[in-house]
Amino acid sequence: MKKIQLEILGLSSSQSQSGSFALILGEKTGNRRLPIIIGMFEAQSIAIQIEKINPNRPLTHDLFKSFAEQVHVAILEVMISDLKEGVFYSKIVCSDGATTFELDARPSDAIAIGLRFGVPIYTVESVLSEAGIILSDLDENAEDTDDEDEDEDDEDTGGPARPEPTAPREPSGQVPLEELTKMLSQALEREDYEKAAKIRDELNKRNS
Repeated sequence: MKKIQLEILGLSSSQSQSGSFALILGEKTGNRRLPIIIGMFEAQSIAIQIEKINPNRPLTHDLFKSFAEQVHVAILEVMISDLKEGVFYSKIVCSDGATTFELDARPSDAIAIGLRFGVPIYTVESVLSEAGIILSDLDENAEDTDDEDEDEDDEDTGGPARPEPTAPREPSGQVPLEELTKMLSQALEREDYEKAAKIRDELNKRNS
């Protein structure tokens, strides 16, 4: 069956399930979106990899990467292979140099690991046909005519709203660079990666 490559478009708090997050994947050469509800830990693991934050201690997915590298196993791709009764199934395609094999995994774990290896994410037509959300030119034009508040609340028709990038509330722009650097270290020590990402963005903004 033909593979369809996906890319990560956004990650936001789930509006339907408390404590969960919506990971939005998009068809790389099309206009369909694939929302997947994932847990808090997996969302954090995906977010810190996207943000290029190095935690003080390795997370589970970092440990998997270190182990795979030590035993000379390469990760080739991630495949979201099936959807049954509302549950997504995926596989991590691996190779030891002589044999290619697949590991069953939850999509959230598979994507978190795939990001660490820099491999492509794929799905198949049957999954996109059943769970994909089509973002057509008509939808985009309709959204453009909506009032400004509605546009901010929901950018993709039928999908969860993607968060707009905002400047960190703390630290403010008045905090000295030395204090920002100290706050970044403290956030990493507490494993508060969301705050660490905001501080890092503020540092990058000031250094640019």
